[in-house]
Amino acid sequence: MADVVRIMPDPRGRIRSSSPASPPPRSETTTDPADDGDVDFVAPGVDRREIRKLKRGEYAVADRRDLHGMTVPEACQAVRRFIENSWHGRHRCVCIVHGRGLHSEGHSSVLKSRVRECLRLNQAVLAYADAPRSDGGPGAAYVLLRK
Repeated sequence: MADVVRIMPDPRGRIRSSSPASPPPRSETTTDPADDGDVDFVAPGVDRREIRKLKRGEYAVADRRDLHGMTVPEACQAVRRFIENSWHGRHRCVCIVHGRGLHSEGHSSVLKSRVRECLRLNQAVLAYADAPRSDGGPGAAYVLLRK
């Protein structure tokens, strides 16, 4: 560091400014009005590329569970049982259809947020993401389970 020479300021008085940072591009999955910001989940220590694989449908869906018409406590219990049975059945990826809440009061999906909360708390769940549009889009979640 002894031979380092300090750069002199610009004699014309101009100040170098860095280019303003542009905001990150908005994801298509966050445009759903029923979405409360809870789009994806990856458990600690799991590579975030797993989310991209889930969204692209690279994992074969082994089983599905439809929660339409259930109350929140019934749906949470059904999700816990379904995840446990799927994990014991050695399924790698499952689909849970919770709906988008279009026919509920306020057009907000209560099941979506509560089901995803249950999934985050479940130790067998490595990651989840919105299903592709062909499989329910934001009204369903693909869930990646531990091996």
